Amino acid sequence: MQYSEGQVGRVFTVRVDDGEDLIREIRRFVAAMNIQSGMVHFLGAVRTATLVTGPKEPVVPPVPRREEIFGGWELLGFATIHPGEDGPSLHIHTAAGRGIRSLAGCLREKAEVYIVVEAIVTEFVGISARRLPDEKTGVDLPVFDRILP
Repeated sequence: MQYSEGQVGRVFTVRVDDGEDLIREIRRFVAAMNIQSGMVHFLGAVRTATLVTGPKEPVVPPVPRREEIFGGWELLGFATIHPGEDGPSLHIHTAAGRGIRSLAGCLREKAEVYIVVEAIVTEFVGISARRLPDEKTGVDLPVFDRILP
């Protein structure tokens, strides 16, 4: 088990508006505020999005099972922020629902906001972490500075 210890820094409230890409806008905000590590809580709705709802089979490396959602889905989600190879790296998980259907998974690629998504972005300071590609899993994983014996 790896870990890093830090403190809570700044806290922001953010509004992402109708038609904007939730993933791109949160990444852009994180970069503009120079947030190295942190978390995002969010709620709202998307018009369209892609979710990875697990692997097609439980093997390593996984082959993602993708679900496309269309037509206005409610969202409740959480993300972690760490530096990646190309700037801020977000790992976003969400529960999405429309009518009696619901899905949970990793929000990927693009998520077009429907009306609004409200987010709380919490910065962590003193954390030593990077999100790097893992050879075994083929997934970008966080790497921390300490190991629990």
